[in-house]
Amino acid sequence: MKKAVVALSLLLLGSCQYFDKKVPSEEELLQKRRAEINMEEVSSYPSIGECDSVMDKEQKKECFFSSMTRLVQERLDADTLLLLYPEIDTIQLKVTIFPDATLAFETEFPKDSVGYDRTKIDSLLRSRLSDFPAVEPASKEGIPVKSQFILPVIINVE
Repeated sequence: MKKAVVALSLLLLGSCQYFDKKVPSEEELLQKRRAEINMEEVSSYPSIGECDSVMDKEQKKECFFSSMTRLVQERLDADTLLLLYPEIDTIQLKVTIFPDATLAFETEFPKDSVGYDRTKIDSLLRSRLSDFPAVEPASKEGIPVKSQFILPVIINVE
C-alpha cells in the first residue's frame, strides 16, 4: 500500500508539469494581433445616411460611391465650370474623410493642365461643397480611420 501511495504521489507531482503553461507576454500577443490585421482594407467603408439600410459590405460600398458622385454633381453648378473651361468634361476630386467625420475636397489636375486657374476651380468647388451632408467615416476594428479616394465627377454631360 505504501508503494502505491508513493508511486501515486510521484505520478501526481510529475503530471503537474503538464499543466504548467507559459503565458505569452503582452508584446507577443500584440505582434500576433498586428500580423492578423490587414492594414490595406477597412472593416467597414464610409457611409452616408441613405446607405445605412444596406447590410452587404460590397453593396454598401457601391451605394456610398454612387451617392457621393450624385451629391457632388448636384452641388456643382456645371454651367459655371463649363463657361470658364468648356474643355473640361471630368474632374478628379480627391475626397478625404477624417475620423471625426469631417470632409476635405481637393481637385486632382492632370499633369498637362497648366491652362487652368487651379485657385479659381478649387475655390468654386469648396464653396459648392461646404455644406455637404454628414458622412460616417470608415472603421478598422471598430475604430474610425481616415480614408481617401478619387471620385471622378462628370461635368460636361452631352
